[in-house]
Amino acid sequence: MVYKVVEVNPVTEELLEETLNVWTAKGWHFDGMQFVTRESSRRPSMAFVIFTREQEGA
Repeated sequence: MVYKVVEVNPVTEELLEETLNVWTAKGWHFDGMQFVTRESSRRPSMAFVIFTREQEGA
């Protein structure tokens, strides 16, 4: 299994959709998403989108 982590900054609906669409089109499978927030704001300041795929040649 191979992992790919993509940082999204700023966090917007459009950038999240674009990230998911681009990497899944390249054969990666969405595995999860982690948001980073600051104490002063409830809105995420960045996101990490995690993808996986089978290792080539395995």
